[in-house]
Amino acid sequence: MLLGIDIGGTKTAVILGERDGTTHARRQMATPGDLSPEQIVDLIADVARDLLAAREGADVEAVGVSIGGPLDSETGTILGPPHLPRWQHVPLAAWLEARLDAPVYVEHDARAGALAEWWFGAGRTADGHSVSDLVFLTLGTGIGAGIISGGRLLHGRTSRTAEVGHWRVAPDGPEIFGKRGSWESYCGGAGIAALAAQRFPHRLAGTDVAGLAALARSGDVDALAIFDESARRLGEGLALLADLFAPNLVVLGALGVRVGDLLIPGAVKALHAEALPAVAERCRVVPAALGERIGDVAALCAALYRLS
Repeated sequence: MLLGIDIGGTKTAVILGERDGTTHARRQMATPGDLSPEQIVDLIADVARDLLAAREGADVEAVGVSIGGPLDSETGTILGPPHLPRWQHVPLAAWLEARLDAPVYVEHDARAGALAEWWFGAGRTADGHSVSDLVFLTLGTGIGAGIISGGRLLHGRTSRTAEVGHWRVAPDGPEIFGKRGSWESYCGGAGIAALAAQRFPHRLAGTDVAGLAALARSGDVDALAIFDESARRLGEGLALLADLFAPNLVVLGALGVRVGDLLIPGAVKALHAEALPAVAERCRVVPAALGERIGDVAALCAALYRLS
C-alpha cells in the first residue's frame, strides 16, 4: 500500500492507495498559514497515522509527496514555493521519514501530475498503452509543467525544473510573484483574477476565476474578453512547448477541468497559429481525465515513480 500526501497553499490531503492508482481512504485539511512548516508536517503525520490505524494491518511500502516548486526532488528539500512562503530549505522528506518510518519521495506537483495522467488518465491509449510524449500543466493558482518525452519523465540536472509559469510572455501585465508579464500572470488562477482587475478595475476587481467563469458563461462581454486574452496567452505558451517537445498530448489540470470550455478552444487556435504546422496537427489539448482526483493520484505517483 502507498501513502500519498498532496500539499497545497490552501489545503493538504493525505491519501491511502495502491500501485494501480486506486484510493482506499482520504483525509483533507486546510494548510495552516499561521504554523511553521515543521508544525504542519506534524499535523500531516498525525493524519497519516490516523488513516493507517483505521486500516489494521496496513503495510506502507512508501510515501509520495506532491507539492509545488521550486524544490529539489533528489533530496526532498522544499525551496520556497510562492504559495508556501515560509517553506525555505525545508527538509520535507527527512522530516516525514522520521515521523512515519517509511521511505518518502517528494516530487514537483507538475511532474507528479504528468505521471498520473500518463499512467492512469488522458495519456492512456485505447489499447492500454501510454503515449510516448506528453506535457502536463498544473494550471492552478500558478503554472508548472511536467514533461514526458520519449517515454520518460524529464527532471533536468538539478531536479528543479518545471517552473514554466515564470516565463515572460508579454512586456507587461499583472504582477504575480514579483514579475509582470509572466505566463502564470495571464493564465494561472491568481493571474486571471489579477488580469480582470487590471483590465476592468471598476467592474471585476475582487472577482475570482469561478466568479469570472459564471459571468462569462452568462454572456458578460468583459469576462469573456478576459478569458479570450488568457486563452490566447495560454496557446502561445503551449506553442513554445510544442515546438520544443512535439508532444502527442497536452493535458491541463485544475482550470483545464473547471473552465476548459472557456480556455481550451482559444488556446488551440493560438497553438495552431504559432507552432509549426506539423507539430500542432499532432498535438491534442485536453483537460485532465482524472479531474479533481488528479492531486490524490499524483501524490501516489510520486512514490510509484521511484519504486518502478
